[in-house]
Amino acid sequence: MKKTILITGCSSGIGYDTAKQLHQAGWRVFASCRNQEDVDRLQREGLSDALRLDVTDIGNIQTAFESILAQTGGSLDALFCNAGYGQVGAVEDIPNEALREQFATNVFGAWECIRLAMKVFRKQQSGRILVNSSILGFSAMPWRGAYNSTKFALEGMCDTLRHETYGSGIFVSLVEPGPIATRFRPNALKKFLQYIDMSASVHADSYQRQLNRLKMEGAAAPFTMSSHDCAAICVKALTADKPKPRYLVTFPTVLFWYLRRLLPIWLLDRMQRGAVKGQGKK
Repeated sequence: MKKTILITGCSSGIGYDTAKQLHQAGWRVFASCRNQEDVDRLQREGLSDALRLDVTDIGNIQTAFESILAQTGGSLDALFCNAGYGQVGAVEDIPNEALREQFATNVFGAWECIRLAMKVFRKQQSGRILVNSSILGFSAMPWRGAYNSTKFALEGMCDTLRHETYGSGIFVSLVEPGPIATRFRPNALKKFLQYIDMSASVHADSYQRQLNRLKMEGAAAPFTMSSHDCAAICVKALTADKPKPRYLVTFPTVLFWYLRRLLPIWLLDRMQRGAVKGQGKK
Protein backbone atom coordinates (compact mmCIF):
# COMPACT_ATOMS: atom_id res chain seq x y z
CA MET A 1 0.00 0.00 0.00
CA LYS A 2 1.33 3.42 -0.98
CA LYS A 3 2.34 5.78 1.76
CA THR A 4 0.46 9.09 1.72
CA ILE A 5 1.57 12.62 2.46
CA LEU A 6 0.14 16.13 2.37
CA ILE A 7 2.64 18.84 1.44
CA THR A 8 1.79 22.53 1.57
CA GLY A 9 3.38 25.16 -0.66
CA CYS A 10 4.16 23.01 -3.70
CA SER A 11 3.95 25.57 -6.51
CA SER A 12 7.76 25.75 -6.69
CA GLY A 13 10.95 25.29 -4.73
CA ILE A 14 11.40 22.87 -1.85
CA GLY A 15 7.76 21.79 -1.68
CA TYR A 16 7.59 21.15 -5.41
CA ASP A 17 10.81 19.14 -5.54
CA THR A 18 9.93 17.13 -2.44
CA ALA A 19 6.54 16.25 -3.94
CA LYS A 20 8.17 15.12 -7.18
CA GLN A 21 10.80 13.01 -5.44
CA LEU A 22 8.32 11.29 -3.15
CA HIS A 23 5.98 10.65 -6.08
CA GLN A 24 8.84 9.06 -7.99
CA ALA A 25 9.58 6.93 -4.91
CA GLY A 26 6.05 5.53 -5.00
CA TRP A 27 4.27 7.72 -2.46
CA ARG A 28 0.76 9.06 -3.00
CA VAL A 29 1.43 12.78 -2.77
CA PHE A 30 -1.27 15.33 -2.05
CA ALA A 31 0.72 18.32 -3.27
CA SER A 32 -1.13 21.51 -2.41
CA CYS A 33 -0.89 25.05 -3.79
CA ARG A 34 -2.70 28.28 -3.04
CA ASN A 35 -3.56 29.04 -6.68
CA GLN A 36 -5.64 26.75 -8.87
CA GLU A 37 -3.46 27.35 -11.94
CA ASP A 38 -0.50 25.84 -10.05
CA VAL A 39 -2.65 22.86 -9.04
CA ASP A 40 -3.62 22.33 -12.68
CA ARG A 41 0.05 22.48 -13.72
CA LEU A 42 1.09 19.88 -11.14
CA GLN A 43 -1.70 17.58 -12.24
CA ARG A 44 -0.53 17.84 -15.83
CA GLU A 45 2.98 16.94 -14.66
CA GLY A 46 1.74 13.71 -13.12
CA LEU A 47 0.92 14.74 -9.56
CA SER A 48 -2.69 13.73 -10.07
CA ASP A 49 -3.65 14.18 -6.40
CA ALA A 50 -2.59 17.83 -6.33
CA LEU A 51 -5.18 20.07 -4.71
CA ARG A 52 -5.84 23.69 -3.83
CA LEU A 53 -5.07 24.62 -0.23
CA ASP A 54 -4.66 28.18 1.04
CA VAL A 55 -3.05 27.88 4.47
CA THR A 56 -4.40 31.30 5.48
CA ASP A 57 -7.97 29.96 5.14
CA ILE A 58 -8.81 27.65 8.06
CA GLY A 59 -12.01 26.51 6.37
CA ASN A 60 -10.06 25.60 3.24
CA ILE A 61 -7.58 23.59 5.30
CA GLN A 62 -10.40 21.64 6.94
CA THR A 63 -12.07 20.98 3.59
CA ALA A 64 -8.76 19.79 2.12
CA PHE A 65 -8.24 17.33 4.97
CA GLU A 66 -11.77 16.00 4.61
CA SER A 67 -11.18 15.43 0.89
CA ILE A 68 -7.84 13.70 1.43
CA LEU A 69 -9.12 11.40 4.16
CA ALA A 70 -12.15 10.50 2.07
CA GLN A 71 -9.78 9.37 -0.68
CA THR A 72 -7.43 7.42 1.62
CA GLY A 73 -10.00 5.72 3.81
CA GLY A 74 -9.13 7.97 6.74
CA SER A 75 -5.37 7.41 6.78
CA LEU A 76 -2.40 9.71 6.29
CA ASP A 77 1.24 8.78 6.81
CA ALA A 78 2.96 12.16 6.80
CA LEU A 79 2.55 15.93 6.71
CA PHE A 80 5.14 18.39 5.41
CA CYS A 81 4.33 21.98 6.37
CA ASN A 82 6.36 23.85 3.80
CA ALA A 83 4.23 26.86 2.78
CA GLY A 84 5.67 30.21 3.75
CA TYR A 85 7.28 33.47 2.63
CA GLY A 86 9.56 36.14 4.06
CA GLN A 87 8.45 39.67 4.95
CA VAL A 88 11.53 41.90 4.77
CA GLY A 89 11.68 45.07 6.85
CA ALA A 90 12.86 46.45 10.18
CA VAL A 91 10.70 45.74 13.20
CA GLU A 92 9.79 49.42 13.54
CA ASP A 93 8.58 49.56 9.93
CA ILE A 94 6.42 46.41 9.79
CA PRO A 95 2.72 47.35 10.04
CA ASN A 96 0.38 45.10 11.98
CA GLU A 97 -1.38 43.98 8.81
CA ALA A 98 1.89 42.69 7.35
CA LEU A 99 2.73 40.88 10.58
CA ARG A 100 -0.69 39.24 10.68
CA GLU A 101 -0.28 38.01 7.10
CA GLN A 102 3.19 36.66 7.88
CA PHE A 103 1.97 34.69 10.90
CA ALA A 104 -1.19 33.52 9.15
CA THR A 105 0.85 31.90 6.40
CA ASN A 106 3.95 30.73 8.23
CA VAL A 107 2.55 29.75 11.65
CA PHE A 108 -1.24 29.60 11.96
CA GLY A 109 -1.67 27.57 8.77
CA ALA A 110 0.99 25.08 9.81
CA TRP A 111 -0.51 24.85 13.29
CA GLU A 112 -3.97 24.01 11.93
CA CYS A 113 -2.59 21.43 9.48
CA ILE A 114 -0.68 19.77 12.31
CA ARG A 115 -3.71 19.85 14.61
CA LEU A 116 -5.85 18.06 12.03
CA ALA A 117 -3.11 15.60 11.08
CA MET A 118 -2.56 14.72 14.73
CA LYS A 119 -6.16 13.47 14.99
CA VAL A 120 -5.35 10.92 12.29
CA PHE A 121 -1.90 10.09 13.63
CA ARG A 122 -3.22 9.48 17.15
CA LYS A 123 -5.76 6.95 15.83
CA GLN A 124 -3.08 5.21 13.78
CA GLN A 125 -0.44 5.50 16.51
CA SER A 126 1.96 6.52 13.77
CA GLY A 127 2.80 9.51 11.58
CA ARG A 128 5.50 11.89 10.42
CA ILE A 129 5.47 15.66 10.73
CA LEU A 130 8.11 17.74 8.96
CA VAL A 131 8.12 21.53 9.28
CA ASN A 132 10.18 23.85 7.11
CA SER A 133 11.88 26.31 9.41
CA SER A 134 15.09 28.20 8.59
CA ILE A 135 18.52 29.21 9.80
CA LEU A 136 16.50 32.24 10.93
CA GLY A 137 14.52 29.99 13.25
CA PHE A 138 17.41 30.05 15.72
CA SER A 139 19.77 32.79 14.46
CA ALA A 140 17.98 36.14 14.11
CA MET A 141 19.39 38.61 11.60
CA PRO A 142 18.53 42.25 10.78
CA TRP A 143 15.66 43.32 8.48
CA ARG A 144 13.85 40.01 8.98
CA GLY A 145 12.03 40.56 12.26
CA ALA A 146 8.65 39.31 11.07
CA TYR A 147 10.08 36.25 9.35
CA ASN A 148 12.49 35.51 12.23
CA SER A 149 9.57 35.63 14.64
CA THR A 150 7.46 33.16 12.68
CA LYS A 151 10.33 30.69 12.37
CA PHE A 152 11.20 31.00 16.06
CA ALA A 153 7.52 30.26 16.75
CA LEU A 154 7.58 27.14 14.56
CA GLU A 155 10.68 25.91 16.35
CA GLY A 156 8.99 26.33 19.73
CA MET A 157 5.87 24.57 18.50
CA CYS A 158 7.81 21.60 17.12
CA ASP A 159 10.05 21.26 20.16
CA THR A 160 6.94 21.18 22.36
CA LEU A 161 5.11 18.72 20.10
CA ARG A 162 8.13 16.43 20.08
CA HIS A 163 7.79 16.12 23.87
CA GLU A 164 4.04 15.57 23.63
CA THR A 165 4.39 12.79 21.05
CA TYR A 166 7.29 10.97 22.70
CA GLY A 167 6.76 7.20 22.57
CA SER A 168 3.60 7.50 20.46
CA GLY A 169 4.97 6.39 17.10
CA ILE A 170 4.62 9.97 15.82
CA PHE A 171 7.84 11.74 14.85
CA VAL A 172 8.32 15.51 14.56
CA SER A 173 11.25 17.03 12.66
CA LEU A 174 12.39 20.47 11.57
CA VAL A 175 14.30 21.18 8.38
CA GLU A 176 16.39 24.34 8.76
CA PRO A 177 17.64 25.58 5.38
CA GLY A 178 20.05 28.40 4.79
CA PRO A 179 20.18 29.95 1.30
CA ILE A 180 18.23 27.84 -1.20
CA ALA A 181 17.65 28.60 -4.89
CA THR A 182 13.87 29.12 -4.94
CA ARG A 183 11.33 31.86 -5.68
CA PHE A 184 11.76 33.13 -2.12
CA ARG A 185 13.28 36.48 -3.16
CA PRO A 186 10.63 37.43 -5.77
CA ASN A 187 7.88 36.65 -3.25
CA ALA A 188 9.66 38.65 -0.54
CA LEU A 189 10.14 41.58 -2.96
CA LYS A 190 6.40 41.71 -3.62
CA LYS A 191 5.58 41.92 0.09
CA PHE A 192 8.36 44.40 0.75
CA LEU A 193 7.02 46.80 -1.87
CA GLN A 194 3.48 46.30 -0.59
CA TYR A 195 4.14 47.13 3.05
CA ILE A 196 7.40 49.04 3.56
CA ASP A 197 7.53 52.82 3.13
CA MET A 198 11.21 53.32 2.36
CA SER A 199 11.02 57.10 2.13
CA ALA A 200 9.73 57.41 5.70
CA SER A 201 12.25 55.05 7.27
CA VAL A 202 15.56 55.71 8.99
CA HIS A 203 16.70 52.49 7.26
CA ALA A 204 16.20 53.82 3.71
CA ASP A 205 19.83 53.24 2.67
CA SER A 206 19.82 49.69 3.98
CA TYR A 207 16.50 49.05 2.27
CA GLN A 208 17.99 50.07 -1.06
CA ARG A 209 20.60 47.35 -0.61
CA GLN A 210 17.82 44.93 0.27
CA LEU A 211 15.97 45.87 -2.91
CA ASN A 212 19.11 45.24 -4.95
CA ARG A 213 19.45 41.81 -3.37
CA LEU A 214 15.80 40.88 -3.85
CA LYS A 215 15.97 41.83 -7.53
CA MET A 216 19.12 39.84 -8.22
CA GLU A 217 19.04 36.91 -10.62
CA GLY A 218 20.67 33.68 -9.52
CA ALA A 219 22.28 33.00 -6.15
CA ALA A 220 22.37 36.03 -3.87
CA ALA A 221 24.43 34.43 -1.10
CA PRO A 222 27.43 32.09 -0.83
CA PHE A 223 26.82 28.36 -0.28
CA THR A 224 23.39 28.47 -1.94
CA MET A 225 21.91 24.99 -2.37
CA SER A 226 19.47 23.87 -5.05
CA SER A 227 15.87 23.17 -4.02
CA HIS A 228 16.32 19.68 -5.50
CA ASP A 229 19.15 18.87 -3.09
CA CYS A 230 17.27 20.36 -0.15
CA ALA A 231 14.22 18.28 -1.09
CA ALA A 232 16.38 15.13 -0.99
CA ILE A 233 17.11 15.92 2.67
CA CYS A 234 13.38 16.41 3.31
CA VAL A 235 12.71 13.00 1.77
CA LYS A 236 15.36 11.50 4.04
CA ALA A 237 13.67 13.07 7.07
CA LEU A 238 10.30 11.65 6.02
CA THR A 239 11.57 8.13 5.32
CA ALA A 240 14.26 7.55 7.98
CA ASP A 241 13.51 4.81 10.52
CA LYS A 242 14.53 7.19 13.29
CA PRO A 243 14.27 10.75 11.97
CA LYS A 244 16.33 13.48 13.57
CA PRO A 245 14.64 16.32 15.45
CA ARG A 246 16.51 18.78 13.19
CA TYR A 247 18.07 18.71 9.75
CA LEU A 248 20.60 21.50 9.28
CA VAL A 249 20.77 22.34 5.57
CA THR A 250 23.64 24.35 3.98
CA PHE A 251 26.98 25.35 5.48
CA PRO A 252 25.75 28.70 6.94
CA THR A 253 23.08 26.88 8.96
CA VAL A 254 25.60 24.43 10.40
CA LEU A 255 28.08 27.25 11.10
CA PHE A 256 25.64 29.48 12.96
CA TRP A 257 24.14 26.51 14.83
CA TYR A 258 27.51 25.96 16.50
CA LEU A 259 28.53 29.61 16.75
CA ARG A 260 25.32 30.26 18.68
CA ARG A 261 26.48 27.76 21.28
CA LEU A 262 30.14 28.76 21.42
CA LEU A 263 30.26 32.55 21.16
CA PRO A 264 29.27 35.24 23.65
CA ILE A 265 26.13 37.07 22.54
CA TRP A 266 27.93 40.33 21.70
CA LEU A 267 30.25 38.54 19.29
CA LEU A 268 27.47 36.43 17.77
CA ASP A 269 25.46 39.63 17.24
CA ARG A 270 28.37 41.16 15.39
CA MET A 271 28.71 38.14 13.12
CA GLN A 272 24.98 38.03 12.40
CA ARG A 273 25.00 41.70 11.42
CA GLY A 274 28.08 41.10 9.31
CA ALA A 275 26.41 38.21 7.52
CA VAL A 276 23.85 40.55 5.96
CA LYS A 277 25.71 43.87 5.93
CA GLY A 278 26.85 43.74 2.33
CA GLN A 279 23.88 42.00 0.73
CA GLY A 280 22.72 43.66 -2.45
CA LYS A 281 25.90 45.67 -3.12
CA LYS A 282 27.01 45.58 -6.70
